[in-house]
Amino acid sequence: MIYPDIELEKKLWNSGKRVVVGLDEVGRGPLAGPVVAGALVISGEECVVEGVRDSKKMSLKQRERSYDLIVEKSTAYGIGVVSSDEIDRIGIKYAVLAAMREAVSQVESKLGSTVDYIIADGGIYPLRDHDMDILNKGDMYHYSIAGASVLAKVTRDRMMASYATIYPMYGFERNVGYGTKEHIEAIQKFGICEIHRKTFEPIKSMLRD
Repeated sequence: MIYPDIELEKKLWNSGKRVVVGLDEVGRGPLAGPVVAGALVISGEECVVEGVRDSKKMSLKQRERSYDLIVEKSTAYGIGVVSSDEIDRIGIKYAVLAAMREAVSQVESKLGSTVDYIIADGGIYPLRDHDMDILNKGDMYHYSIAGASVLAKVTRDRMMASYATIYPMYGFERNVGYGTKEHIEAIQKFGICEIHRKTFEPIKSMLRD
């Protein structure tokens, strides 16, 4: 089992980059719900929460338990949320960028200063206005990114569980908006709801037919 460390963060701090942000996003692929980005700043070993790793490798209980500790121990954190309507309006690429910018902006607001460097998980779109390194499997090896992934994942999962109480027919508490067989069948039976992404397939084609 691989747990992330803060060796990269230490290297960056030692090079003069004191405010290093770990950045990750969740919710790029679902058919419903928002895309969410998490940003996390730590300042040393005392900020590290034991057991935190890539959020996809953690159980629901582990993520929930870690979330509050990450927030409590962090130097600063931010969470950016972009709605399904906005995703349809500007496209998923720009929605992800908007969520990341919002998360980083919250960090800068809390710190009262600009960030020096961003480390992000692989596959993320670069923020052109920041010095940034996009790292393959970054959430597996680097704590700041792993912690950011937990913040984003828990936030989005909580939102989808809340939506499940409003739209119980889609099983959002189980599929969190992804296109599972159950979810597709529910769309075919009940149609779409307000948080479905109308520009995503197969919804786009279903609406056109």
